[in-house]
Amino acid sequence: MILISWLVALPEYYLAVPAIYHGNRVHGGAFSTAQLKVMQEGIALLVFLAFSLLVLREMPRWLEFAGMVLIMIGLAVALSGRSG
Repeated sequence: MILISWLVALPEYYLAVPAIYHGNRVHGGAFSTAQLKVMQEGIALLVFLAFSLLVLREMPRWLEFAGMVLIMIGLAVALSGRSG
């Protein structure tokens, strides 16, 4: 199970570092560093949810699901003020 977890986490991390660099406004991207971090957390949440459902066969409880929805609403709020 640890190997499977690393097979999920390592590519995500490997792609996140250059994405934050290239997506940043300072380097010609369209997003601030804070917006990129919030997006990274939203993507990580979706990957976690898919892993939990497909590999672990575990469905989140309604409170956990509600927390995930609130995080995604926070992502929408963080990106709504984007001046691109």
